Amino acid sequence: MALHAQCKAFLDGLAALGGPPMHELAPEQARQMTLPRELAGEERPLHRVETRSVPGPSGPIPLRVYTPTADQRLPALIYFHGGGFVLGTLDSSDRPCRELAYQSGCVVISVDYRLAPEHKFPAAVDDAYAATRYVAEHASELGVDATRIAVGGESSGGNLATVVATMARDAGTPSLIFQLLVYPLTDLDDESPSMSEYGSGHFVTRELMEYFNNHYVAANSDRRNPRASPLRAASLAGLPPALVMTAECDPLRDQGEAYARRLQEAGVRVTQKRYEGMIHPFFSLAGIIDGGKTAITDAAAALRAAMAVART
Repeated sequence: MALHAQCKAFLDGLAALGGPPMHELAPEQARQMTLPRELAGEERPLHRVETRSVPGPSGPIPLRVYTPTADQRLPALIYFHGGGFVLGTLDSSDRPCRELAYQSGCVVISVDYRLAPEHKFPAAVDDAYAATRYVAEHASELGVDATRIAVGGESSGGNLATVVATMARDAGTPSLIFQLLVYPLTDLDDESPSMSEYGSGHFVTRELMEYFNNHYVAANSDRRNPRASPLRAASLAGLPPALVMTAECDPLRDQGEAYARRLQEAGVRVTQKRYEGMIHPFFSLAGIIDGGKTAITDAAAALRAAMAVART
């Protein structure tokens, strides 16, 4: 399929703004180039939304907890925002998290992990795992059922989600039941066809990925570390079931789909869905791209199904 008309309109609007490409900016400048919240859709009211801090390996980690109902012992999704490990905040993923909580019935807990280049790999990984362990160990305090916890995220957040799942498998704790991986970054040394075909003119560029990766890792050898590039893990056996969502017109498409295949080959129950005509940030553009709305609904349905199975 060709690029979807709504995605093309978004890209044309960005191009009309002019200015230097993001990969030519210092991280402090790039962080000022935030997309308007309205592009992610309306702000969904919920029973309670609160921001708190939990202990981390190098200081407090901010969390935002989205509770859809007054019920106790709700299932939970621990969510990691995207942004190439350099960008992103609790606010940047606020509206998708609200919608996921509303549609899935899960408490969604968004994690504000440390960013590069101020905090190089594995700082984000360490924060993501610490936050996940905290949620599991303090589930009752958060109104969460400790037996029904999933991890998920978008792009670099999807990377963190599956790395955390692997760390939890290896450590034997916490027990996780599902992975929601939205166009996940799984290989920092990606040379796949989609990286070439869609590496320019489709929002995320090859140059931008190099910019993010160079800020994230301190040495080139770190790019092949399985905790930075989970596609390179020796084994994916024993990981929780997963939904892997990819966008057709996304340079990260092939590495996300390769990860889904590796999960399947390892005996993990996985559903992989490619959204035709979509570009990399479409999940967070549900206010202007219908495919984003569909993807959020699909993600919520997968979460509900996984939580229902876990309860039986």
